[in-house]
Amino acid sequence: MGLIRRTSSVIADENDQPGPLFDWLSSGDVPLDESGALKVSQTSYDYTRPYWDRIGVTIVGRHVFDLTGGWDGKPPGGIDHVVVVTHRPEPEGWDSEAPFHFVDGVEAAVAVAQGLAGDRMVEVAAGDVGGQVLAAGLVDEVRMDVVPVVLGSGKRYFGSVHAQHLLEDPDAVIQGDRVLHLRYRVRR
Repeated sequence: MGLIRRTSSVIADENDQPGPLFDWLSSGDVPLDESGALKVSQTSYDYTRPYWDRIGVTIVGRHVFDLTGGWDGKPPGGIDHVVVVTHRPEPEGWDSEAPFHFVDGVEAAVAVAQGLAGDRMVEVAAGDVGGQVLAAGLVDEVRMDVVPVVLGSGKRYFGSVHAQHLLEDPDAVIQGDRVLHLRYRVRR
């Protein structure tokens, strides 16, 4: 019998719970941010912190925005702005001064994010919006944190995108504690 391989990466279970997928963010002894809530191994810190420091804008979907309660109007992790892809208006009573920008469509989201990012990087969250931005040809790099758990089913890493997208060979493969950090350039 031959070896059969199937890849089905998920970012949360059917109930939007990450379960053990993010255990690596709290299983180390090196604080990853000022809150001290996130503690990783030194190897994960050395890989993740410089990347996080370069992010100026994150693009997310409305579902993630709603799940997080809009981070109470404060972008997470030192990010300057969040661009929310949605067909709905901002929530009633939302602070219009908060650095969140609500746009309709991924192309508009990328354009707004690039304008806001300045010399910093634009990050796109995984899930449906991330898959749509990838499918639109607007992603240069894919980063994944692979952990030793099989959820079986749930929310897919690239959402509902079914088309094939080729990536280059990984240009970073970093083994942390309970995580393998991977970075790929998108093949053009």
